[in-house]
Amino acid sequence: MRFAAELVPGTLVRRYKRFLADVVLDDGTALTAHVANPGAMTGLQAEGARVWLSKSPNAARKLPFSWELVEADFGNGHELVGVNTMHPNPVVAAALAAGTIPELAGYATIRREVKYGRIVNGKGSRVDFLLEAPAQPPCYVEVKNVHLMRRPGVAEFPDSVTARGARHLEELAGIVAAGGRAAMLFVIQIGSATSFTLARDIDPAYARAFDAARTAGVEALAWTCKVTREGITLDRPVPIAP
Repeated sequence: MRFAAELVPGTLVRRYKRFLADVVLDDGTALTAHVANPGAMTGLQAEGARVWLSKSPNAARKLPFSWELVEADFGNGHELVGVNTMHPNPVVAAALAAGTIPELAGYATIRREVKYGRIVNGKGSRVDFLLEAPAQPPCYVEVKNVHLMRRPGVAEFPDSVTARGARHLEELAGIVAAGGRAAMLFVIQIGSATSFTLARDIDPAYARAFDAARTAGVEALAWTCKVTREGITLDRPVPIAP
């Protein structure tokens, strides 16, 4: 996934109300940018952090700038980290089309945002990707964005409580029980990650749902990304620690 235009550098003043960030651009312009990230963003929102923004070509947007990248130091040197949670899906779509992920390769069709699961509050879930091919069970793939790192090299999920995420795991387990195949793919927007684990202290309920889903046959994969100011691509798999 490549950014549509050159990103604009600046300095973070503050992030607030989850979806807003005040930034001062390098030319001195002060503005408020949209933050496409509902999580805690632990370690990524320090005042004075170096950030990069994209600018929408849509002149009608109330906030034309969006926060894309931040320069962070997790104890092993400064690096770019992706903070936009909307990007993992197109990154995975490109990887699936290219056959980059061996465990998920070989399917004839790839469909996105397919309805499945039980109805909650009048709404059903949508799986991120449904992979299909003749003579084999369909594979339901759920994608989760990862950008939490509290120890050098160790990426973690989630960075805040996610009841919705736990429900998705239960629904994927139901797919396996019905004879299908299901996989949870954690996309780590931190290139230096060497392993992945659950942040069990942050959301014990999600951790329990994850353990139950794996016991039920849901597969789990974790991949790092190569993050640059030009774009984001899936890079390599990392082991999942208990």
